[in-house]
Amino acid sequence: MKLEEALFEARPYVEYYERLESLVRQLWKEATDEKNFLQLLKEEIERAEEPFKTDLRIFLQKFEAL
Repeated sequence: MKLEEALFEARPYVEYYERLESLVRQLWKEATDEKNFLQLLKEEIERAEEPFKTDLRIFLQKFEAL
């Protein structure tokens, strides 16, 4: 599953992995499809504060690369 792969790939680089995992799993459940998931994730990135914002960006980069 793409979500699992992206989490695995991002894990060594993120500071708040548990928070990241919880959030992206919640967004995945809420999303109607992958495009909607990316939209929701980007909205979260806009609202997030550093350093968690960087964690979200790292995850997004890994997710989009798959």
